[in-house]
Amino acid sequence: MSGFAGIIHLDSSPVDRELLQRLVDFQKFRGPDAQNVWFSGHVGLGHTLLKVYPESESEHQPFSLDGQIWIVADCRVDARSTLVAQLQAKGHQCLSEAPDVELILRAYSTWGKDCVQYLLGDFAFAIWDGPHRRLFCARDQIGVKPFYYAHVGHRLIFSNTLACIRQHPAVSGTLDDLAIADFLIFDTIQQPGATSFKDIQRLPPAHTLAMAGEGVSSRRYWSLPISAPIRQRTSNDTVDKFRELLGTAVADRLRTNAAGVMMSGGLDSATVAASAQRISKHQGHLSGLCAYTEVFDSLIPHEERHYARLVAEELGIPIEIQSSDNLGIWNYLSYAEAYLPEPWHSPCSDCGVGHLRRASATRRVVLTGYGGDPALSCSLTSHFMQLIKKRELAQALIDGMRYLAAERRFSRLYIRTRLRRRFALKSSLPQYPKWLNPDLEKCLMLRERWEDLTHRPTPNEGIRPIALEALSSSMWAPLFEFYDCGVTHVLAEVSHPFFDLRLLGLMLSLPALPLCSDKELLRQAGRGVLPDAVRLRRKSPLIADPLVALLQRKESAWVDSFTPCSELDKYVRRDRLPKVLGEKNAWSAWINLRPHSLNFWLRPKDEPGYTCFELYREIQFTKQEAISKA
Repeated sequence: MSGFAGIIHLDSSPVDRELLQRLVDFQKFRGPDAQNVWFSGHVGLGHTLLKVYPESESEHQPFSLDGQIWIVADCRVDARSTLVAQLQAKGHQCLSEAPDVELILRAYSTWGKDCVQYLLGDFAFAIWDGPHRRLFCARDQIGVKPFYYAHVGHRLIFSNTLACIRQHPAVSGTLDDLAIADFLIFDTIQQPGATSFKDIQRLPPAHTLAMAGEGVSSRRYWSLPISAPIRQRTSNDTVDKFRELLGTAVADRLRTNAAGVMMSGGLDSATVAASAQRISKHQGHLSGLCAYTEVFDSLIPHEERHYARLVAEELGIPIEIQSSDNLGIWNYLSYAEAYLPEPWHSPCSDCGVGHLRRASATRRVVLTGYGGDPALSCSLTSHFMQLIKKRELAQALIDGMRYLAAERRFSRLYIRTRLRRRFALKSSLPQYPKWLNPDLEKCLMLRERWEDLTHRPTPNEGIRPIALEALSSSMWAPLFEFYDCGVTHVLAEVSHPFFDLRLLGLMLSLPALPLCSDKELLRQAGRGVLPDAVRLRRKSPLIADPLVALLQRKESAWVDSFTPCSELDKYVRRDRLPKVLGEKNAWSAWINLRPHSLNFWLRPKDEPGYTCFELYREIQFTKQEAISKA
């Protein structure tokens, strides 16, 4: 949650103190508890602190052990006791109550650049090593914490807040055209390390950044594990191990007496909520736990209110339910504090930011259920085909019997869903947009890029290749960055227990059967904990799409008469954009609304302080104009 910034002049010229202070002041919204800066000639570090965990009560940054090596960080270190024991074995003492940033710096002083191999958790940090005149930075393995930098001339500017770097006068606002094109085609930037701005890079997840002399380089230090299939004596052993690891992951994120859980009525978030409830009850903090759920009561058929309440009642925790029936396209932009540092496409949902805002009034930690779906995803067809190919017919028969024997399995064969996926209509799949600017399309070879990235086979040696591919998707880091305070301006630390590396190691080592298919692992783990109505609930998508439902309303007519800003022409042929009012194909609606999201973002790009509230007022004005014309 804390904010940090740094400036290094590679030519050894002195850093402008006032400029660094401005970068720190810009991030006060991230760290209201303390702001500090440190200078040493051509190096300057700044930090704004938010105290989230008990250990951070005595924390101060920039931090140093000896006045020569300094660190700034936004971090949460997991498995603290293990790391403390490893450090004590190397001669470090009195670490049980040390703040997480101190543990990271001690790890660096002990293992140097290999310190990241000893770190678990969510972190982004920068260490200035004075004696060696080098900078060492790192981002966590999954990419929950962001890290941005700009290498402009003889200057290196870095921060965990993209808009902060844009405050430096040497950093231009020139856009990266390929990154913008990726947004329009894929929703997310496909270039590792790119941002929407030419001068600004993002450090990819599981990468370190090093600067020595005038050279700046990055390297990957971790990849998703490819393990041998787990061989537990019984399924119960695996379920017990899963409960233990999930409990550890949740406990590491619940080092506080108050937390929220973004909980639907599905298995993933309910499983996280159950683990959080057990831990909070054991710690005597159950009254500090609360669930937050978004529902639709009339816009579309929706059952989450019923199932989420069942979970909350069974666990004995309060629940706050937000009804989004009055949702309008882009209406969530009405909150004044936020600024979108990069284009974000979510026409009809704030992706839970409203929940975060309410939770942050009394809680600084919020858990999600993200990660269960990809980590347990599998293809039964591939599983049985592999067994048959290896002539392991007996194992195929055993697995088939196990699959059908699971409780109420016949009600969850999903035959219709499997057939729909196999024979999916072309219109139900993502399509290449027809409204891209032809000059841009030709210059960047966008159609070829689309074909390459969407049809390129991605073979891997995972036990369940589909799971490894899903967890490696380029969508996760942008999603986590969206929940960062640098985007939401909400003081809530959002954590994702299913993405804990210890838990991922277990789940990725499981074969499809008997525990991955239909999330049987979660169903068994929830026995006696979650209500059976939820535990045995069929996995199914929304019965209807809220975006399609909104596009059937007359008040959405304004989206077909929006006023494009001049810069949109570089990327989009406005005259080729089809009308979306009344559109019933969810993919077509989603794709053809991307230019609108880009148009909203382009307007304030030269004004980093421009708020979503001002953007919301523009949208309302456009709506009224369209209604009056009609």
